Amino acid sequence: MNAQTRSATVRIFIALAPPDTAKEELARELRPAYDAYPRMRWNRIEDWHITLAFLGELPVATVPLLRPPLAALAAAHAPVELALRGGGHFDERVLWSGIDGDLEGLHLLATEVRSVVKECGVAFEDRPLRPHLTLARTRRNAPPWAVEAAAGLAGFTGRPWQAERLHLVGSNFGRGPGPIHYRDIEAWGFGGAGS
Repeated sequence: MNAQTRSATVRIFIALAPPDTAKEELARELRPAYDAYPRMRWNRIEDWHITLAFLGELPVATVPLLRPPLAALAAAHAPVELALRGGGHFDERVLWSGIDGDLEGLHLLATEVRSVVKECGVAFEDRPLRPHLTLARTRRNAPPWAVEAAAGLAGFTGRPWQAERLHLVGSNFGRGPGPIHYRDIEAWGFGGAGS
């Protein structure tokens, strides 16, 4: 992919983000793992999110099509109450924290988000939702640090919180060296948030 093609596309997903208090609570629980596994590629705390729909690399012109229906969906939807709980790993390489709380509401919200995206004519790989918060990654040939770090999260149960905003997020994944960074393209409050 050349630079001109790359600049005309954006890698995007739709997500929820825990509030700072929930992220700080989990970060405190992770301090021993940060010290024990410094060679893991730790995601920045400000980038922690729960993906509802991963859309992949799309033309930048797609973003304006998504904004009005996602804003309407958020306005019509009540906040979802969730909590961070425990931990696990994917393929011994990706460390994650689990999600607890209104999982039925979370799955319903993800289904509604994916329906809106499809109605906008955006094709994407519609994978089953596996609610989690990705914390860190290791390289393929690294020791099983994610497995060991996940064991340290087994007893963690965070305080409940409300997901009050729906986020349309852009990613720099695969665009050069360094860590993955995410940025909100836009975020919309759910109807009834804060009431």
